[in-house]
Amino acid sequence: MTDLTGKVAVVTGGNGGIGLGLAVGLARAGADIAIWARNAEKSQAAVDEVRSHGVHATAFSCDVADEASVVAATAATVDEFGKIDTLVANAGIADAGAYIDTSLDDWHRVLRTNLDGTFLSTREVGRHMINRGQGGAMIILSSTVTKYGAAGQAAYAASKSGCASIGRTLAVEFARHQIRCNVLIPGWVATPMNDHLREDANFVDVTTRRTPVRRWATPDEFHSVAAFLGDPSLTFHTGNEVVVDGGYTIF
Repeated sequence: MTDLTGKVAVVTGGNGGIGLGLAVGLARAGADIAIWARNAEKSQAAVDEVRSHGVHATAFSCDVADEASVVAATAATVDEFGKIDTLVANAGIADAGAYIDTSLDDWHRVLRTNLDGTFLSTREVGRHMINRGQGGAMIILSSTVTKYGAAGQAAYAASKSGCASIGRTLAVEFARHQIRCNVLIPGWVATPMNDHLREDANFVDVTTRRTPVRRWATPDEFHSVAAFLGDPSLTFHTGNEVVVDGGYTIF
């Protein structure tokens, strides 16, 4: 079993959904956890859950789309924990709508959180890791939407494709600093972000039938994935897209 005792992990958007699943997975492996998110009430509940696994956990108010907020959260985390060993760049939003009806403001709103947020988070934590000189791990969340066309999801698809490209770039650029960077691509997962989709019985039926394991995932199925991607002993594992989708994208 992966042992992350003594390690510190930041999970952006770690107060719910897949992010919380990843945070709990890292905590179960022994890592202390810093959650960066905007909703204080949700964050406190997430911290309580993470702490139940016997680790230190704290939430920091952070809007990843805001540069000053990310800079402040990075400094506060290092001040509280002394270091950052792992970053999970998970925070993201989705906004469905017909392409021709998408306003520039709608487009920018999604890209600011998903793409700018990933850039700012990885840049600031990357600076810390490089200056510290002891390596680290980065896990960037992308999406299966980067593998196929999805009507009504142009901004989301563009942002998540950009996140995957950032991941590949950092794997190459940060390798000399012993910082690994891998991209995690989840399939359909039952999370609050997808509540509106799961209300459509036909949509659930179609996506389930296209998934070879014949169901959607739950966030707790990412516990071991998080521990694996954060394992510092896997020094040769970088630049990889880890697809956890029940076979959806190959079927």
